[in-house]
Amino acid sequence: MARLVQFDRPGTHRLIPAKYGAKSVLESLPLPPQVLSDLSELDAATNERKVAENGGNAAIGPGELLFGVPEAEIVNAAFTHAGPFGGRFNSPERGAWYAGVELATSVAEVSFHKRRFLAEGRIPGRHTFDYIDFLADFSGAFHVLDAREAKACLKPNPIPQCYQASQVLANRLLFDGSNGIVYPSVRRRPSGTCIACFRPALVFHPRRGKQYRLTVEVGSKTTQVQEGTMQAREERV
Repeated sequence: MARLVQFDRPGTHRLIPAKYGAKSVLESLPLPPQVLSDLSELDAATNERKVAENGGNAAIGPGELLFGVPEAEIVNAAFTHAGPFGGRFNSPERGAWYAGVELATSVAEVSFHKRRFLAEGRIPGRHTFDYIDFLADFSGAFHVLDAREAKACLKPNPIPQCYQASQVLANRLLFDGSNGIVYPSVRRRPSGTCIACFRPALVFHPRRGKQYRLTVEVGSKTTQVQEGTMQAREERV
């Protein structure tokens, strides 16, 4: 049975597409104030984060989300844009903050899903994606899986079917008051560690780190990682 451990880690890594780290497109449009106001209202009605911040999401609402702190929108987006199938430890109704203890772990996790996206779209060749490394600190009691749970919950594929057992466990722990789960990375074995945090308030000091450019290709097990103007390097992930 999942047990509680004290998890204290500064500077965990969550890679977010650079386009989501930029300011709102609406802010830069040279339009009359009334038009911008109307567009903002439309955006608020269709943006899952804004809907939840205004109390329109039954799974997570203003009482749990962050306001008035740096990078609140980035943190809230992780919990409100859950995806149509959810994730390994979250349902489609409520997201979680996923991060890697090591940068290489986040690179491996992101690269896997980008390759899967390219494969499903039958998109050949090498493709480059820009990410911002969002750092966050954690200090608190989190659950870790026992051997039986790890076997059931950390299956690598098929997606999303392999998420069934882990979502059931995560939902039970969430409603029992759990802060989240610390678990071995499925995509960077054996040395990667991930955290799925269930509570926005426990994502301490979220902040922007470096920007990275990842180049991936279907069928390849390496990712080219480039940091700013640094020379690119290859990592097997």
